[in-house]
Amino acid sequence: MSTQRTRVAVLGSTGSIGVSTLDVVARHPDRYSVVALTAHSNSVRLREQCIRHRPELAVLASAAAAAKLEQELREAGVATRVLSGEDALCEVASHERIDVVMAGIVGAAGLKSSLAAARAGKKILLANKEALVMSGPLFMEAVRQGGATLVPVDSEHNAIFQCLPSDTRAGVRSAGVNRVVLTASGGPFLRTARDALRGVTPDQACAHPRWVMGRKISVDSATLMNKGLELIEACLLFNLPPAQVEVVVHPQSIVHSLVEYCDGSMLAQLGNPDMRVPIAHALGWPQRIASGVESLDIVRAGRLDFEAPDLEKFPCLVLARRAAEAGGTAPAVLNAANEVAVSAFLSGQLAFVEIPAIIDQILSQHDVRSVTSLQDVMAADGWARSQAQARLGLAGPAAGVCA
Repeated sequence: MSTQRTRVAVLGSTGSIGVSTLDVVARHPDRYSVVALTAHSNSVRLREQCIRHRPELAVLASAAAAAKLEQELREAGVATRVLSGEDALCEVASHERIDVVMAGIVGAAGLKSSLAAARAGKKILLANKEALVMSGPLFMEAVRQGGATLVPVDSEHNAIFQCLPSDTRAGVRSAGVNRVVLTASGGPFLRTARDALRGVTPDQACAHPRWVMGRKISVDSATLMNKGLELIEACLLFNLPPAQVEVVVHPQSIVHSLVEYCDGSMLAQLGNPDMRVPIAHALGWPQRIASGVESLDIVRAGRLDFEAPDLEKFPCLVLARRAAEAGGTAPAVLNAANEVAVSAFLSGQLAFVEIPAIIDQILSQHDVRSVTSLQDVMAADGWARSQAQARLGLAGPAAGVCA
């Protein structure tokens, strides 16, 4: 007797996470079917994906682009219904015919759809760290109340998840854990002198030595803000205070994170730096499925190096820990200010070394408040964006980043 296939929605399907997810899904046609795909504006790649995977639903940001894509798909013999806008994202994320939601939209733009999936009780594969960073306990409460299953996809958090007891649930602290250690590659500027950072270009910042990622997350990796956001995320996912979450630089990106227990044991998850590994783990959990990634050759790897991060050179990590300790609306403000600053850097309006300076200024003048509703989150996010825009002398609101 055939088993019904798991029905998957990929939010942000044209980004690096989305592309890797579809690669893993395609390796298991007997287990998974693609029901929905979404993208911000990359209609060309979304069209290709729809023709290959034949989803029931697709979403683009623009109504005009959605109508054009639907017509093109009809002409190609594909009956995919194409929707548009943020409400459509939430509709897809909570759709009754979807079992698993890959939350792969980058930045604040993925918050509402991730919350919709949580409230609808979906199995959420969380790659959008900003959604959790911004809404914090509010998101975790939505997971609990909705009866959702949350499995982290970030390589570091997925590694921690794998190193915890098999009955671990997101948001519940595992007994006997002393600390978790997040590993950071150090990014493209690990060995670059501080004085040389002022003149780096966006292309240089996006040239990650180990991972292939989108431009926004690549800049976050170069500033170590990515690791700071992951620190906040780890506190929420594993119910730990910031003091029990540490960061070490590991240039080889082979050890993806570690968990230390009270008996002195330290467990680590190792693998080649390919996002298909954590994606396959999250998709198959609690079972294991093939990812298509080459086995790790530990003899060829030869050595594993670890060092403390240079906090003077990478102050974003300090700012993120400060926001984690403050709690409330501080992480949302941190994230919003960072998104504005990174966008300004990528567009040539801000020097690389000024990114943490802008974030520090906004965070320092923020009056931290508790988060009791989505409105609290969005108010803090909007305030931080407007303040950052004003300091940069830029006009207009800064929207969240989409994949």
